[in-house]
Amino acid sequence: MYKLKVPVRKNTSNIIITVLLGILSILFLIPLIWMLSTSAKFESDVMVFPIEWIPKRWNLVENFKAVWMSDVPFGRFYFNSLKLASITTLVTLIVSSMSAYAFSKLRFPGRGVLFGLLLAFLMIPEQATLVPRYIMIKWFGLFNTHEGLILMSMFSIYFTFLMRQYMVGISDEYIEAAKIDGAGYFKIYWKIMLPLCKPILATVGIIKFIWVWNDYQNPLIFLYNEKLYPITLGMQYFRTEYSENYAVMMMASLSAILPLLIVFVILQRQVIAGISLGGVKG
Repeated sequence: MYKLKVPVRKNTSNIIITVLLGILSILFLIPLIWMLSTSAKFESDVMVFPIEWIPKRWNLVENFKAVWMSDVPFGRFYFNSLKLASITTLVTLIVSSMSAYAFSKLRFPGRGVLFGLLLAFLMIPEQATLVPRYIMIKWFGLFNTHEGLILMSMFSIYFTFLMRQYMVGISDEYIEAAKIDGAGYFKIYWKIMLPLCKPILATVGIIKFIWVWNDYQNPLIFLYNEKLYPITLGMQYFRTEYSENYAVMMMASLSAILPLLIVFVILQRQVIAGISLGGVKG
């Protein structure tokens, strides 16, 4: 038997590419590493050169108290962000998955035209609809409310398209078998389609949660009551009160992104798999 030999040149190129990508990844992580290091330092040690990546003196507890136990209601901002991100993500999953199910598996007149219009609206930038949304939210009496922000963010053309592309790849035989057993449209959607769409649901949920958590523009325009501020607006209090204290500001920033880091590290495989599958099917 002959052994298959891999060309040396190909192995060398793979090693070089891997090393370059590793170096590039480290460069991208440097700001995050600096933030982690700074959040545990005394302010006098922040600007020391060369940089102390591992602090010689630790001030982690005091910086933590300055963020969470000061006059700035950081806990309230945190709760508001969790509320907005969680509810919006849940509603988006329901609405987008129902729409995707209709566009991918149901046959009705004008389906192609409606889906084409949906894709056409996808090309309109969000900033172009800012004034109409402002007028509508004022008209509905939802200005300066979390309900108004949730209502604006719960509909997503992009996620409907992403889920539709995934559902197109699911065999129609499952649906036909369910119809023979007497299942209706909603039961097929709930009992068959959703369980088969777990990867794309996880992907959409994670990305939507991150988008809402990091949203700055909409809360800035549609909220004026400080008690309703999410963490993106609440961070400006630290910029005002602790503008000279980078250690406290980095602790606040670390606390703000910690949920996103945890979610992404745990579920990053579902994100990558869901985007890949949703992009190649259909």
